[in-house]
Amino acid sequence: MALCVIFVTLSLPKQARFRFEYEKGKTWMQKDLYSPHSFSIQKTNEEIKNDKDDILKSVFPIYQNDIQVVESAMAAYSLEFETQWKNSGITENSKEIYFDAGNSILKYIYDRGLMNPVKKFQRNGPNYNFNLVLNNESTPVNTADVFLVTDSIQLIKQKLKSYSAIENKEWLIQLIANHLKANYVYDEGLTDKLEENALNSLSTTRGMVQKGELIVAKGTMVNSVIYQKLESLRAAYEEDAKVIGNRNLILLGQFLLSGLIIALLIVFLFLFRKDIYADNRQLALILLVITGMLVGLSWAVRINIPSVYYIPFCIVPIIIRILFDTRLALNIHLLVVLIAGFFVPNSFEFAFLQISAGMVAIYSIKNLIKREQFLISALLILLNYFIAFTGISLIRDGSLTDIEWLNFVPFIFSVLFSLLAYPLIYAFERVFGITSDVTLMELTNTNSKLLRELALKAPGTFHHSLQVANLAEAAIFKIGGNTLLVRAGALYHDIGKTVNTQYFIENQNRGSNPHDTISYEQSAQIIIQHVHKGVEIAKNNNIPEMIIDFIRTHHGNTRVDYFYQSFLKNFPEKFVDENIFRYPGPIPFSKETAVLMLADSVEAASRSLKDPDAISISDLVERIIDYKLDQDQLTNSNITLKDIETIKLIFKTMLMGIYHVRIDYEID
Repeated sequence: MALCVIFVTLSLPKQARFRFEYEKGKTWMQKDLYSPHSFSIQKTNEEIKNDKDDILKSVFPIYQNDIQVVESAMAAYSLEFETQWKNSGITENSKEIYFDAGNSILKYIYDRGLMNPVKKFQRNGPNYNFNLVLNNESTPVNTADVFLVTDSIQLIKQKLKSYSAIENKEWLIQLIANHLKANYVYDEGLTDKLEENALNSLSTTRGMVQKGELIVAKGTMVNSVIYQKLESLRAAYEEDAKVIGNRNLILLGQFLLSGLIIALLIVFLFLFRKDIYADNRQLALILLVITGMLVGLSWAVRINIPSVYYIPFCIVPIIIRILFDTRLALNIHLLVVLIAGFFVPNSFEFAFLQISAGMVAIYSIKNLIKREQFLISALLILLNYFIAFTGISLIRDGSLTDIEWLNFVPFIFSVLFSLLAYPLIYAFERVFGITSDVTLMELTNTNSKLLRELALKAPGTFHHSLQVANLAEAAIFKIGGNTLLVRAGALYHDIGKTVNTQYFIENQNRGSNPHDTISYEQSAQIIIQHVHKGVEIAKNNNIPEMIIDFIRTHHGNTRVDYFYQSFLKNFPEKFVDENIFRYPGPIPFSKETAVLMLADSVEAASRSLKDPDAISISDLVERIIDYKLDQDQLTNSNITLKDIETIKLIFKTMLMGIYHVRIDYEID
């Protein structure tokens, strides 16, 4: 706890907090606010963007008039003309005419200028102004007054039309085109420098608010003008606080807030989840998740990310819900958001968005049955963000057309980042030894190694376990509890019967009973040993401890009555040590373990019914469950008499369905 508070306190931004909360489109409910000092009004991002665009439009790009390109091209043309002439098939008398025509066209084009346009300057059409530099002298030119490289072939063809004596125009066109290269060259470096210098002169403020001037009166709607004044006052205040604020007092305030939040969490655990409060591993995991999220928030604020909504706050309730429960997940999420609200802009808006999203995240994975629920949960969280974002924007702006939809992009990334909860849950399970619903889903897969071995070695026990799982899951779903946990516990509760399988009646062949050849004490010990063996097998196969608890408790500390009563009947004169015939326990200590014990006993006993009907099944269920109550097997489980009546009804209904019992209906 101390380390958590210290880490969170040290990581949080050390600057004084602006005392006023406000939102555009809402009424100012506080007293009249007068400016405590003079300050500049900051421009909005949209205004700054428009100013930048205007400045950039006023900066003409720079082009260099490269004379060397012209000289080199003309020389290369002369050389290639002599080389290519011999193979052209044109008469010698026409040589001079062809040469002069090509040379004249090249000179004409280069004299006027040849260039490649730059797309970013074609804002208002294909033509734009630029500055042409030659010998450090700049001349304003428009692209409409020069030739473009892309139009050079067409230009050459047009100029050659006036030379009627030239018959092989295609040969000369190709020769001239080979030596056309832009001599007006775009100087990107110099242009960028001019743009940078121009942008540096951009003012980010407009106007001043004088000391003592009324900024906003009580009951006034916070419109865009007032909102920008408030934003400017807040920025000026926080900037001044960095210089004159007492960092030690800020640190103390953060320490008190962090300590209060962690203390509230610990009190919650002490009052409502003493099992977690007493487990240092689970407590350390919870504090680690809280610390990690708040340190991550502090880091994001420190590097000034574009929006705090990129941070996946919903990852905390998802992790806590999967690893623990709904109440704890909601409690922790609320505490984290409350702390974060002190260090983000528009705290109420932030809290509303994150708390509602966290609630959706928790509710959407209340019963984790399939892995795709993570994806469904992510989509529901995104839908919540969209509805909340749209609603807040409408309240603020009062117009659909003014909603800045680009501001919703951070929420999309936040939801995508929240899917990192899946690998984090796996890592936390391995490091802290905690079992999540995801792991329970994997354990309930009947193709897992242990369950396949159970089905192969003890098919009767495997079938019994499946029936027990169905009964227990239906009951716990009705009375409230972890259905995945009870199903996993039911599937593995008799895993110890893979040893000495033939000593258990459900796996015996007809007419073959190995108990007939050994004493009652030995038979009882073999039966009881399936609990010890089950625990041993489960531990060797890294089955979670919470599943092993079902193996330990599914018989509680009851007796193996059949062999106990047989011993008393056949050896009445002998002293009997009852502990030989009694399971070691412990008795069930939760709803889930209690329901499994009842389902196990009822399902096993139902197999002894020769002609099952509604009456015999009802009597059986009543007798078995009442016996467990009389034996005080349920005293440690938080199960009520109302729950027990519900369980009885479910067991009766399901067993009648299993044994296809016909129900008689009275017809009036």
